[in-house]
Amino acid sequence: MGCFHEVVQGEYLSMIAAEYGFHDYTVIWDHPNNAQLKEQRKNPNVLLPGDNLFIPDKEQKQETGATSRRHTFEVKQEKLKLRLVLEDIYEKPIANAACTLFVEQQAFHVTTDGHGRIEQEIPLSSQKGMLIIQSDQTPFEDESLAIKIGHLDPIDSVSGQRARLNNLGYFAGSSDDPSDPAFVSAAEEFQCDHGLTVDGEIGPQTQAQLKQVHGC
Repeated sequence: MGCFHEVVQGEYLSMIAAEYGFHDYTVIWDHPNNAQLKEQRKNPNVLLPGDNLFIPDKEQKQETGATSRRHTFEVKQEKLKLRLVLEDIYEKPIANAACTLFVEQQAFHVTTDGHGRIEQEIPLSSQKGMLIIQSDQTPFEDESLAIKIGHLDPIDSVSGQRARLNNLGYFAGSSDDPSDPAFVSAAEEFQCDHGLTVDGEIGPQTQAQLKQVHGC
């Protein structure tokens, strides 16, 4: 029969699939009942609170084998990676910087690459983390930077636009009102920096540019 799962803030498909006992999230994402949501959201790990996701029943599979022999079965286990990019206020990568990344109860000692990127495999249930940069390339050296995993909303939502602007250092405030002065000012600054029409509105062209610059 299956069931529907209503997405809440902080949830993403890899996490939801694991909660329902699926080792591969594509079993859910590729189900025909989720075709419309898949087309709308594009990214299975960037969902909007209130989205309804169909969860199919798990299928049983049988294998035959001689009772006189030992058999080994391998289960495909999905891997989830957290990707971060560190830049200074001039959008210059913070390259080759030693960092400590805390995700839930685990600590990872990582180093940014030449483009300021970090890529780390994390547990499927991860929702929060913290990054400490051990580099004098940034005024945030040795400060604890909070990371919310799975909290980024889609680019066509005001909350998703605001979060991306804030992540990029445009100080868009905390309101989801598109007419909020902080949001409008941040949108105008972003548009000015990237050669877009400066109107303070995040239309399709600005959305596309914001998504590209942010990385997702």
